[in-house]
Amino acid sequence: MVYFTQLIYIKEGQESVFFEFEDVAIPLIVKYNGRLLLRLRPSGESFIEHQIEKPFEIHFGEFDSDQDFQDFLKDEERKKFLHLKEQSIKSALVIKGTKL
Repeated sequence: MVYFTQLIYIKEGQESVFFEFEDVAIPLIVKYNGRLLLRLRPSGESFIEHQIEKPFEIHFGEFDSDQDFQDFLKDEERKKFLHLKEQSIKSALVIKGTKL
């Protein structure tokens, strides 16, 4: 099992474009033995302390294997909508890990 945490930073005014991309990408996760366990959109008061920019959204998920995760990233249907991701996301930080 491989886990991922993704911090997503959106370009100002591009929220609806980001949601269009997510509407395509998120349902594809299960096709590759994955599950989105948490999808958070924290408000300003949710942060107790921070040394980095506050993300727009935080995703926490899992895939049965790293290969499943890589196959998800290469999905042809998802690739058709990458222009929406590029248009809307300023940056993203993906942290991969395993359960201890």
